[in-house]
Amino acid sequence: MAQQRDKNTLSVNPLFARPGEDTIALKTKLADGQMMPETAYQIVHDETMLDGNARLNLATFVSTWMDDHANKLYAETYDKNMIDKDEYPQTAQIEQNCWKILADLWHSPDPEGTIGTSTVGSSEACMLGGLALKRLWQSARRADGKPTDKPNLVMSSAVQVCWEKFCNYFDVEARLVPISEEHKCLDGFELEKYVDENTIGVVAIMGVTYTGMYEPVKQIAAKLDDIQASTGLDINIHVDAASGGMIAPFIQQDLEWDFKIDRVHSISTSGHKYGLVYPGLGWVVWRERQWLPEDLIFYVSYLGGDMPTFALNFSRPGAQVVLQFYLFLRLGREGYAKIQQACQDVAVYLSSGISEMGPFELWNDGTDIPVFAWRLKEGHTDKWTLYDLAERLRTKGWLVPAYPMPSNLENLTVERIVVRNGLSMDLADSLLDDIRKETEYLDRLESPMPQESAQPGFHH
Repeated sequence: MAQQRDKNTLSVNPLFARPGEDTIALKTKLADGQMMPETAYQIVHDETMLDGNARLNLATFVSTWMDDHANKLYAETYDKNMIDKDEYPQTAQIEQNCWKILADLWHSPDPEGTIGTSTVGSSEACMLGGLALKRLWQSARRADGKPTDKPNLVMSSAVQVCWEKFCNYFDVEARLVPISEEHKCLDGFELEKYVDENTIGVVAIMGVTYTGMYEPVKQIAAKLDDIQASTGLDINIHVDAASGGMIAPFIQQDLEWDFKIDRVHSISTSGHKYGLVYPGLGWVVWRERQWLPEDLIFYVSYLGGDMPTFALNFSRPGAQVVLQFYLFLRLGREGYAKIQQACQDVAVYLSSGISEMGPFELWNDGTDIPVFAWRLKEGHTDKWTLYDLAERLRTKGWLVPAYPMPSNLENLTVERIVVRNGLSMDLADSLLDDIRKETEYLDRLESPMPQESAQPGFHH
């Protein structure tokens, strides 16, 4: 009876007068007793309430909004384990449907006959693409009786950190081609200085993390054609299309960057970026099945057949794969085109507005993926920096990161905006107004801001 009375007391007590809410909850070790679920929920809810508003986070590429039907599907499928293809064969089939849709979208010569896989994110997808390049290079070298101990991978110095991880984790030398004011991304310039017989491939980025710019895949491939003609080196490309892979097919259809280019052997993208799905979800697809070495594939038996699987992770959520299929059905080409065009329209509106403000100079304008960066004009002021502007905007709820560019341009600081589905033109106008007001405030300062001004972290 005493236990029942205690339970009744907990239930009838006002929420914020209950044990747990009327004291400071233990955070780093387990309490001896239990807590009402409503109380535990409220404590955790209140903790997360202290985070920023995800919709106003213009640092992240990751989707922060989905519709009510997607949210319902998410709740219905978050218990599915993607790797358990025997228990969840239909989710496994949905995964296949999705990467075949992508293979077709990216102009694979044989979308039904090639191979692909979902991943936790595009970082894992990139690593799988890199592993396939390395294994193919090793097999060719062994067949020719040559050593395989010094592989290298060529990419821009502005590459996303996952490629540096790949090279570190899988013993590949990272050869970084520096960007510059004249060559703002990897464009084939002096590529011959970086490739040799140990090069397993070249990474081309469709949407550079730092700025949102597309690297010209066709131009890079043409330079590799010239290198092969003069040296005999046959080097292929992995396209890191984390963002652009779900933008270019819909609003830049004339751009040649995908499997239409013979040297492109694999492409990765983020389902949780401009694929419009909640995190985490990535995809990687090979041009043809031959470009994924058979010895990297594991076969899982289900329903009397074999399901090929290739992943670094084992157990992982299946819900995001289901959400991707929902969006492919719901939106089709027309829907994706409308959403991505709307994002680009907002990006161009913002970049145009910022370029018209006296202190700023655009690095790019958001006409590739809807992402752009700008810098302070040289000599405009010694009173403040873009870090100060980022901090001022943060007080209004906006997360707009400032950060240094990569090596060779590390003395250049830029600020970047990522426009995602959910940043309306109306919100963008409010942001532009806040940027204008905070810039005017900083320009009115009579003395420089303290050197210890906060420098918000750079978000990929």
